[in-house]
Amino acid sequence: MKFSIEDISQEQLERVFRTNIFAYFFMAKHAVKHMKEGSSIINTTSVNAYKGNAIVLDYTATKGAIVSFTRALALELVNKGIRVNGVAPGPVWTPAQPDTYNEDTVTKFGKETPTGRAAQPHEIAPCYIFLANQNYSSYFTGQVLHPNGGMIANT
Repeated sequence: MKFSIEDISQEQLERVFRTNIFAYFFMAKHAVKHMKEGSSIINTTSVNAYKGNAIVLDYTATKGAIVSFTRALALELVNKGIRVNGVAPGPVWTPAQPDTYNEDTVTKFGKETPTGRAAQPHEIAPCYIFLANQNYSSYFTGQVLHPNGGMIANT
């Protein structure tokens, strides 16, 4: 299923942006009031923010917005000692894949990666643990980790 820019309604675009970037903005706005030095915000974006994906144009645009938001918020909060980073996974098996796509698409899901497969969630989780841990990632802010099975992601 492919949507061209001509197929994406204003309502759909607004819904996807409200879900995928507005939520990050408002979460951070309210959470920062309660955060202390050494705290960490970790946003989830996607490899699509870096390589593009015409099949999900609206979604891909929001993932690029999350990268920019992450970098800008990191600059804003660095003087408060709050780190802001992100994770941009490649294809990951979740319940959404078989529920969203047809059988042929699900069968091919992740095959385009150099590893030839999609990740399991437990393979992505260490990125979040690393970024959340002040002892291991105190010098990381405004960065995005790329667990994507070897896909080239121009950062």
